[in-house]
Amino acid sequence: MADLIVRDSLYIDGAWVSSDGSETIDVENPATEAVIGRIPSGTAGDVDKAVKAARAALPAWSATDPEERSKYLSRLVEAVTARHEEIARTIAQEMGAPIKIAQMVQAGLPIADIATAAQAATEFQWERQIGNSTVVMHPIGVVGAITPWNYPLHQVTAKVAYALAAGCTIVLKPSEVAPLCTYLLFDAIHEVGLPPGVVNLVPGYGPTVGEAIASHPGVDMVSFTGSTRAGRRVAELGAQTIKKVALELGGKSANVILPDADLAKAVKAGVSNCYLNSGQTCTAWTRMLVHESQYDEAVEIARQTAEAFTIGDPFDESTRLGPLVSKAQRDRVASYIEKGKEEGARVVTGGNAQPKDKGYFVEPTVFADVTTDMTIAQEEIFGPVLSILKYRDEDEALAIANDSVYGLAGGVWSGDPEKAKAFARKMETGQVDINGGSFNVAAPFGGFKQSGVGRELGPFGLEEFTQPKSLQL
Repeated sequence: MADLIVRDSLYIDGAWVSSDGSETIDVENPATEAVIGRIPSGTAGDVDKAVKAARAALPAWSATDPEERSKYLSRLVEAVTARHEEIARTIAQEMGAPIKIAQMVQAGLPIADIATAAQAATEFQWERQIGNSTVVMHPIGVVGAITPWNYPLHQVTAKVAYALAAGCTIVLKPSEVAPLCTYLLFDAIHEVGLPPGVVNLVPGYGPTVGEAIASHPGVDMVSFTGSTRAGRRVAELGAQTIKKVALELGGKSANVILPDADLAKAVKAGVSNCYLNSGQTCTAWTRMLVHESQYDEAVEIARQTAEAFTIGDPFDESTRLGPLVSKAQRDRVASYIEKGKEEGARVVTGGNAQPKDKGYFVEPTVFADVTTDMTIAQEEIFGPVLSILKYRDEDEALAIANDSVYGLAGGVWSGDPEKAKAFARKMETGQVDINGGSFNVAAPFGGFKQSGVGRELGPFGLEEFTQPKSLQL
């Protein structure tokens, strides 16, 4: 058995320190169900110390030149890049992403995030003239960042790197389910010598550490990524001190395949998108919309594509689908599969939520004959479960696509890119990929409706951590 990874400290005011409390949290490998790590369970007192350190560091850090902040971030890119393989292996262990996905996406995106934030700091319009006013973009202050387990480092760097670029100081609570990769980031932060108090790490549980951050009067803004239910609670707590709250929440994204699209290409890409990260992706295209004349053919292509997604050990190069992150998550997905069956959807392939003796695996599942009133067409499942719906014409396709409380992402496929763009403009969602357009780390990321408030990444992500001040001349 591999040695237990024990990280027994918090990072506050530029140093590794002990928690006020004595409780710890075990970190599990979801592929083997073995405990692989242990971290401290932080307290409200720890959060208070971290916030005080961040407040003390704020005046000097916010006054640094953006070029200087960019240089710190560029050095951080180098330090994180040097740990790329260790980060990938750690994430594969603690949340089950197949090693290739862990290397390319889970460890690759954070490096791109930090590099893009470094560039944004120097290109951002910090001042602009409007009539007789000079408008200055001011750092918002101390940022509380609360992040999830599904992209455990990317979600951290999307907040931390941009808050740093904006001149803010930070108190971070990573997910207690997959926290070990964040410690590797903080090793890098310590190595590059960011001033004490600028970035602080307090791991722990949401009801303790998360709520202490969201309600702390010394925190000026909370940036939260996670479930809509938890996001409501963060917003409620933040409202008590009138702090800014940015939320990136759930999704139920539609992948609309128009009749003139390359059907095979669109369906295969749609299945792959739905199953990325074992379906534990907020932007996953979990609803595939196909014209009634092509429906049966699309269902068959989806079946064949899904059955090629081999489940297994994340460190096996042939594995395309790792486990879900925890037993609770596996059980949640299993309950949705049963709900789909009960409500009359047809299981085309998969449906088994315990295909192995060990590990929290779920078979790649495709449902056909899904209607918009079914639970699996409305609620976020967060597992490898695809629902295929049929439509009669483009108006109905648009109505189905927009029939959701969410609006985070989506896809449109057409032989005519302009036609696809025209359709995409009418979709009530924050991002739409046209004919499989690739993810852009500098484009604004965030949602409409109950998918959230605010944007991350690129210049819009930087602006989120600032507020305008008008100087009338």
